[in-house]
Amino acid sequence: MKAPENTKVYESSTSTHWYDENEILCSISKKTPPLSLEEMKKTIQDFLSTLRTEKVCMLIDVTHASESSREVRDYAAEELPKFVKAIAILSDSALGKMLANLFFRLTTHPYPTKMFNDEQEAKEWLKQYL
Repeated sequence: MKAPENTKVYESSTSTHWYDENEILCSISKKTPPLSLEEMKKTIQDFLSTLRTEKVCMLIDVTHASESSREVRDYAAEELPKFVKAIAILSDSALGKMLANLFFRLTTHPYPTKMFNDEQEAKEWLKQYL
């Protein structure tokens, strides 16, 4: 996944993200050490400042995502429903898929989530929630 040219790209310590032509928020997780709860709170606050709408459909590439503590996962699970309509997940790594499955399968979420191997299929699936 790569941001198109002439697109505003947002950088944070944990991800690179941008909006595609359909207003899907695309995000690529960076390889970082696990975040503390305070670091996660700041990351989410910074992320919220980049949102264009109240709730978004997200396409997240978790190939380089790092493991997180239960406390951080619980906080993210509490915060994500406030700004997410649906999440499509991509990963080229077994570890990324495992971490995504841990987060999205072990916790009930009030929004749809689905794992994909293909970016275009993921975007097509997300369009129904725009």
